Amino acid sequence: METYAGLWINLGVDGFKQLTSPRYSPGIGLRPGGESPDTIEPFVPTLYFGLYDSIAAHSRLGVNVVADVGHHDAYSVPRGILYDCARRLAGLPALFVGVRCPLDVIVARRQATWDPHRGPDAHIRRWQREVHTPGIYDLEVDTSKSTPDACAEQIRRRLDQGPPPTAFAQLAAMQVASVATPGAGT
Repeated sequence: METYAGLWINLGVDGFKQLTSPRYSPGIGLRPGGESPDTIEPFVPTLYFGLYDSIAAHSRLGVNVVADVGHHDAYSVPRGILYDCARRLAGLPALFVGVRCPLDVIVARRQATWDPHRGPDAHIRRWQREVHTPGIYDLEVDTSKSTPDACAEQIRRRLDQGPPPTAFAQLAAMQVASVATPGAGT
């Protein structure tokens, strides 16, 4: 973001986690599996919708936004969050980038930075599977093959040279079985 022209801000899961009351944490960072179906999970859609409404508002004001967010629908019931979030970005120049990394590289990085004795947890495997469903992106980058700066350069080239983004429009057109959620919009 520092080398891109214009005003850029980062609105993502880490920032929103800091803004979320500990009682509802990790909020939008809730792992696949519906670990908290009665306490946190019903509020997760509302938190995502607030994030995406904020992204849309900033974009409409001319602010460039980077949003580092993982999406999945592996809750106790399908909630269709990604599709609703995509609808909130209708008409905006939103590029959806899939960030890939092989499981063995993720595990090695975790062992090097968090816990050298920790093996490949089942939740890591599930996360990798679930966040890439349905797998519709404008661009994919692989952090095992490219440095963060090289990934940013791939994104910059796509923004500068096109083609125009279409992933969010495709996602917004999709329907999934979902339940009523607090603050859900259509």
